[in-house]
Amino acid sequence: MAGADPLLMIPGPTNLPAEVREALAGPGFYHRGEQMAELIKRCTAGLQRLMGTADDVLILTSSGTGAVEAGITSFLSPGDRVLVVEGGKFGERMAEIARAFGADVTPLAVEPGHAVRPDDLATILRGGPFRAVLCAHNETSTGVTHPIAEVAAAAREAGALTIVDCVSCLGGVPVCADEWGLDVVAAGSQKCLMLPPGLAFVGVREDVWERTAGAGMPSYYFDLRKARESLRKGQTPYTPSTTLIAALGAALDLIEAEGIEGVFARHHAMAEAARAAMLAAGLELFAQEACRSDTVTAVRSPEGIDSVELVRVVRERHNVLISGGQAELRGRIFRIGHMGLVRFEHIERTLQAVADTLANLGYECDANAMILAARQAANAS
Repeated sequence: MAGADPLLMIPGPTNLPAEVREALAGPGFYHRGEQMAELIKRCTAGLQRLMGTADDVLILTSSGTGAVEAGITSFLSPGDRVLVVEGGKFGERMAEIARAFGADVTPLAVEPGHAVRPDDLATILRGGPFRAVLCAHNETSTGVTHPIAEVAAAAREAGALTIVDCVSCLGGVPVCADEWGLDVVAAGSQKCLMLPPGLAFVGVREDVWERTAGAGMPSYYFDLRKARESLRKGQTPYTPSTTLIAALGAALDLIEAEGIEGVFARHHAMAEAARAAMLAAGLELFAQEACRSDTVTAVRSPEGIDSVELVRVVRERHNVLISGGQAELRGRIFRIGHMGLVRFEHIERTLQAVADTLANLGYECDANAMILAARQAANAS
């Protein structure tokens, strides 16, 4: 295995297609020139299709957390009362960002592995008023997808904005911003979009600009009003990563060539395969059945096996990267990412690595049975 590229089966960064690598190796170009203007126009259109919106999608040079911060600080003011769905690490991060900029945060604690219940959300909102509801669509720390359309409906009924973290699911599952009434959608490059880290995207519903014209949280680099003004000229307000934006164009071309619905179907099939294999091994999935993510599967580590050790051995023996649990879930779960450039041969190699490692750590499971269950589930999806 020495010298071979590792297989990235973590919840991002993800494996890079050859076309994306080629674009990353391309020549430099002027970030204020016509080439960039045309590229931004083309990439914006592709991102709009993935977000399900006809409104602005803004490109930032930052991590996905930057997009979340921009979505919060550009449209809220200190003292605004916000309701944050906290069911894992990334919901908690949204609350931390909002607090850091002076918002009055009301957390809605959700048991890890469960999705938020819209009725619980609506009950709290009736005790408002709230300026915004903040929620991660896909919570990678627990392998849960929240019912974001229902969350948005409850927020809209209460007169609150919906600010959504779609960092780990945009390009892997349907996101229908206009249809669902999502006001602000944040996403990142290194997950389903098959790019290295470094780009972030924020979709903004058109009427939000007027409704939040007086937003007063401090912001400079992440001020989306500046980004919107620059977009009209085919630019970004500050020097962007030209190389990553060129690679974004290549990634979006790959998605268009496969077909967006085909991409979603492939992600679902790979998720079904991973889940079926884990169950065939006698393992317990961490997320409840009704809310399991199609981009990452969280699995309870067998009794007596520390998932930190499992992840280490899978990496060192098989050159396959999976993830452990975060915060209070450290050592208790492991997570398999199946987002971006992931096909059945990647799932199969991962299952062989996990099965071999579990056996070496004292938990017997049948790799062939796991792979058979995975193949049957993928074919049936």
